[in-house]
This record gives sequence, C-alpha cells and structure tokens, in this order.
Amino acid sequence: MAYAIRTFGDPVLKSQAAPVTDINGKVARLVDDMFVTLHESDSGLALAAPQIGVQKQIVVWDIDDEKHTIINPQIIESDGEWVYSEGCLSIPELYVDIMRPDRVLVRGLDLDGNEIEFEVNELMGRMFQHEIDHLNGVLMFDRMSPEQRKLALTEWRKMQESPEPGQSRHVPLP
Repeated sequence: MAYAIRTFGDPVLKSQAAPVTDINGKVARLVDDMFVTLHESDSGLALAAPQIGVQKQIVVWDIDDEKHTIINPQIIESDGEWVYSEGCLSIPELYVDIMRPDRVLVRGLDLDGNEIEFEVNELMGRMFQHEIDHLNGVLMFDRMSPEQRKLALTEWRKMQESPEPGQSRHVPLP
C-alpha cells in the first residue's frame, strides 16, 4: 500500500522519530509499503518513515534496483565537505545547494536485527545524512544559511502560489 508523502509544513516532519525496539512483521509490512511509496514517487532515491507520517527510525532506499533498509541509523563518523544540489520528496521540485560532509560511516540494524555498517561518500553519504535528518525532525531548510533559507522559502512560496508541475527550481549557495 502506498502512503501519501508528507510535505513541508506538516508538523510530523519536524518531530523526532522513535527508535524501533521490536523488529517484527508489522515493521516488515511498513518497509514494504515504504518501498511501494518510494517507487510511486518516481523521483526519490530514499524515504524515511516520518515522510509518510510514521514516527519510527526507518529508512529505505533503492538504487539500481537494489532495495535496502536500515533501522535506527546513526552517523558514527564524518569528514570532508561536498556541495551538491539536494532535493527532497517532502519539498518537491525544489533543489538547493547544500554543503555536507562528504564521507560518513553509518551504523544501524537490518530487518533481521543484525548490525550493519556503511562507509559511503558523495551521493550515498548525502542520502544517509538527508534521511537521518528526517528521523531527527530536520529538513533541508534547517541546513541552510539564513540568506539561502530566505531565498529557498521565497521560491517554495512562489511554487505553491502558482504550481507548474514538472517545473523545478534551484537555489544556489550564496
């Protein structure tokens, strides 16, 4: 079953998600539904449970038709810097240049409850940072300088006032 993706302004996106304490059939069904939702979005690489209104620390991603899940993920280490034009299913069609660490080491659990680790950089590193932000109630707007946030929010409001489907906007670093 596909869920509606919550968008900017929905208070659930600003709330801290709870750790998953029991990985059971209900969690597995939720993960399946998250993949259905992700695939129906047509533009996302990954999805965090709060983006569908579920306040649990679960992230799914599908890159090159390889489905992955991580539960209770944490960034253990990070280093470097990388600027990239970042988008978000919860802030559709707005892309913003954001500087984040380039490399991250992420640790969490798989659906069997086993500890897993990923040491990744560039796009995968950014994906983890972005989705873990969702688990902590942090959105792209929270990662911007005040000047850039003002520009991005102005663009977002314009998009909401006169939506042009498929027309994306880009906000560079100031």
